[in-house]
Amino acid sequence: MAGNRTFTMIKPDAVENGHIGAILAKINEAGFRIVAMEMTALSRKDAEAFYAVHAERPFFGELVEYMTSGPIVAAILEKDNAVADFRTLIGATNPAEAAEGTIRKLYATSIAANAVHGSDSDENAAIEGNFFFAQRSRH
Repeated sequence: MAGNRTFTMIKPDAVENGHIGAILAKINEAGFRIVAMEMTALSRKDAEAFYAVHAERPFFGELVEYMTSGPIVAAILEKDNAVADFRTLIGATNPAEAAEGTIRKLYATSIAANAVHGSDSDENAAIEGNFFFAQRSRH
């Protein structure tokens, strides 16, 4: 059974380019309810921990550098079938392949600077949401 919560992060490129409001509007228009939200900056340690699943991948260092390059907005979203519906809303990782009207088609500038993160499973949505809103030490 699909869960009703997912996690998203508006990434540094979208924050820097002034797209927070437009992205949040798209999220609301799609029927999601924001149940937790925080604007913050990831430390190197936090970025490495959040993306630990990619630690052995060749792009890991660049990913950590990018994710620590500026502020992000982390949020937990609620809606029936949240993970799948949000993945549809954000579009393909590569904005050139993303469907028209999706967040990445509208606001991403590249595969790496793809505007938003969206959890890929109910399990990861819980883990990622807890990383930001329950387990991460406050600075």
